[in-house]
Amino acid sequence: MRTFTRQEKLRILFSFPVIIAALGYFVDIYDLLLFGIVRIPSLTDLGLDADEAGTMIINFQMTGMLLGGILWGVYGDKKGRLSVLFGSILVYSLANIACGLLPQMNFGDKAIIYALLRFVAGVGLAGELGAGITLVSETLPKELRAIGTSIVAGFGILGAVVAELTVELAGSWTTAYFIGGTLGLALLVLRVRVAESGIYTSTKSHKHIKKGDFFSFFTHTERFIKYLKCIAIGLPIWFCIGILVFMANQFAPEMGIASIDPGKAILWTYLFAAMGDFSSGFIAQRLESRKKTMLYFLSFTLLGVALLLFSGVNTAFMYYFYCAWIGLGTGFWAMFVTLAAEQFGTNLRSTAATTIPNIVRGMVPPMLLLFNFFKLSTSVIVSASLVALIVFALAFYSAITIAETHHKDMDFLE
Repeated sequence: MRTFTRQEKLRILFSFPVIIAALGYFVDIYDLLLFGIVRIPSLTDLGLDADEAGTMIINFQMTGMLLGGILWGVYGDKKGRLSVLFGSILVYSLANIACGLLPQMNFGDKAIIYALLRFVAGVGLAGELGAGITLVSETLPKELRAIGTSIVAGFGILGAVVAELTVELAGSWTTAYFIGGTLGLALLVLRVRVAESGIYTSTKSHKHIKKGDFFSFFTHTERFIKYLKCIAIGLPIWFCIGILVFMANQFAPEMGIASIDPGKAILWTYLFAAMGDFSSGFIAQRLESRKKTMLYFLSFTLLGVALLLFSGVNTAFMYYFYCAWIGLGTGFWAMFVTLAAEQFGTNLRSTAATTIPNIVRGMVPPMLLLFNFFKLSTSVIVSASLVALIVFALAFYSAITIAETHHKDMDFLE
């Protein structure tokens, strides 16, 4: 293994591509979680039902991310990582500014308009993380890759904390949307200085190699299984966020809690998720294993979920405490996306790294449907535990059986 001096490490880890990717993911997370934070006040102001309309709008946003993941992933392999970083941030920034103008839109069904705007925002948000992680993974040496991507994700996740504080300080959900859109447009200007990945540029001469062929994940058995395992590893993260955090207010009555604010649940979850993401790269580097790192984080998260649901939580403070616990445990998001990028060749890497996390996010609507189906015959707590049992079982199996990529060279083709 190559060794680096302290100065070399700092220069590489805080290079322009890493900084810009981290800032991009910061804005991405701010805008992604903003609806979850302002769901109740924004829908109440618009005269809509917070639970019924809120679930529909979340489903629209996550479906947009699912489709956007495919769109931007393929585009990133065909046209380059930078094209995605420019296009995606423009789409979701404009969509968020439009969300801030909703009170002035006196036409049509407000719930449908809101849902469509979140769908467009979802399409745009889908491209940010995958393209950023792919660019950083291909730019940094393998000895520092895990730490670099952890810096991107750890800093980026703080966008959720800033989103919650922005809503509280601004005192207006519309202002929070305007700020998010403006931040994105400002970052767009900074990205002009970022250079394309050298590894990707070198593949342009390989005219015979198919780039960004999404369907190739389904036509090769080994590749398909590897693709499904990557998706399964990330499912517990968005089970926790989509059900235990976003829908935190639904657990309050059954737990005997007067009220739980989903915005505060998001704040505590993502504040500690940032710590988890910052630490996961260093842990993986010390263990020299992506797999062991993710298994430790999955185990810690599962314990937190079990304690939240079955330890007799009966105060909002304790609910937020376990949100923080779960946030720390789900802080292997960067490692999960890095693993996805490392599993596949340069000609499919952007497609894999962008579609996989967005398919995971896109699994929130099916998980919510399953959660709501179980609620028809049992309690909210039991319903959540049944969904958790399914997603954690799939994640543990996949993390144990997937190939280790810690020392893998990124310069290869499928």
